[in-house]
Amino acid sequence: NIDAKIYQQLKETYSKEPSPEEILYYIYGIFYSNTYRTKYAEFLKIDFPRVPFTANFEVFGKVAAYGKQLADLHLFKSKTLDHPISKYHGSGDNDRIEKIKYDENANCIYINNGKYFDDVTPELWNYQIGGYRVLHKYLKDRKGRMMEAPRLYSRIITAIGKTIVLQKQIDAVYSQVEKKTIEF
Repeated sequence: NIDAKIYQQLKETYSKEPSPEEILYYIYGIFYSNTYRTKYAEFLKIDFPRVPFTANFEVFGKVAAYGKQLADLHLFKSKTLDHPISKYHGSGDNDRIEKIKYDENANCIYINNGKYFDDVTPELWNYQIGGYRVLHKYLKDRKGRMMEAPRLYSRIITAIGKTIVLQKQIDAVYSQVEKKTIEF
């Protein structure tokens, strides 16, 4: 669903035609750049987001590769999620999400008095999408119910951690994106 003019301009600029998937991953990577989000914050609130397409194919490829890694994380397709950074611990049979508490000193998220997830840094706990702290919102929406998928929650924690790392990598190349952009 990409305009033919965009394909043509990218093909002329890069001397090769990027696939629709590469374009999607590039855009996904750009939208996860904190530099982009900060720079265009006001514009993003009132209009459709504008995507700065770099004229440098190498930079395009880097951002697209980061975007693919992000998409794989967010769709739970990434093999890196098979080794979660946080594990579910505790004693007893109570797996009900009763009282959500984050202990910053211990880097733990408690779901009740006996069960918790470890190795959750404040940066992970405070990570927001759409104004919501993701990890807190997930538990809050399930309060009073059983923690049926602790492994899934550990994978979410891991995905957020890896997203933060990728955002920093995208930001490291973002200045190169805007050095020379393609005008459509």
